[in-house]
Amino acid sequence: MEKETTENSEIRRKEFTYKGKTVDELKKLDVREFSKYIKSRARRSILRQFQKIESFVSRAKEKAANNKLIKTHKRDLIIVPEMVGMKIGVHDGRNFFPVQITGEMLGHRLGEFAITRSKVKHSKAGIGATKGSKFKAKK
Repeated sequence: MEKETTENSEIRRKEFTYKGKTVDELKKLDVREFSKYIKSRARRSILRQFQKIESFVSRAKEKAANNKLIKTHKRDLIIVPEMVGMKIGVHDGRNFFPVQITGEMLGHRLGEFAITRSKVKHSKAGIGATKGSKFKAKK
């Protein structure tokens, strides 16, 4: 009996939904209509900057059609459903960090996924860092 149940039932991944809507349903919505589904801080930002977001998305779609990496310095841009599936290079102050946009990122900002600070790598102390190395010759 156990073999029959495993053969008959297929293992399916649960489809991602955002506030009860699938990504395909959200992609059909306008940017301002999508703002009704997100939290208040991001909603206010979208309603103030919807033209900036729409122009970025249209430019990104053109570049994606030409198989180019979409590079941007706009870390404050809120992720909307039309961006899902895109690979965007977000500037972290030094390099463009590639970010693959997924459904879980909706409503967040691009800068949250490109960390600006690197991990500190401690090594030996530099010249002048300790009292003993203060008077050593700088070769």
